[in-house]
Amino acid sequence: MRKKIYIYAFVFFLIDLISKIIVTNINIKTPYEVINNFFYIDIVSNKGAAFSLLPGGSIIFILIGIGVLIYIDRTIVKEARYSIPASLVIGGILGNMLDRLLYGEVLDFLSFKLGPIYFPIFNLADTFICIGVFLLIIDYYTRRDKNGNKSREQ
Repeated sequence: MRKKIYIYAFVFFLIDLISKIIVTNINIKTPYEVINNFFYIDIVSNKGAAFSLLPGGSIIFILIGIGVLIYIDRTIVKEARYSIPASLVIGGILGNMLDRLLYGEVLDFLSFKLGPIYFPIFNLADTFICIGVFLLIIDYYTRRDKNGNKSREQ
């Protein structure tokens, strides 16, 4: 099971890496409107955590990422039902960690607007992490034991 999870994680990592390579090598003026008044490509450097919080903490975020990866490896990857959620989180963490190691910042480029509301700009690694964590939370709150009773125990 562990090998399968890391293969999937590597695929998600590559998808994020390729998306960042494509975005940095296309010659467009940003923000570039993809879907009228809704979706934009807007390339920005993020020196902080999610949504540019805590700027300048690259070393801290790398250490937190390593800690989360170790935790996932020692706990979550042991169960088959976690293969996709764990792979998404691992691939996303590795994608953003590579940016931090190479550049000291993360490349964000996906921008959405809903009416007058602009959402924080993010990348695919952020998306993978959020989806993976969301799936793990859903599993936690909907898990049932052998008898069909709700169970939060592992």
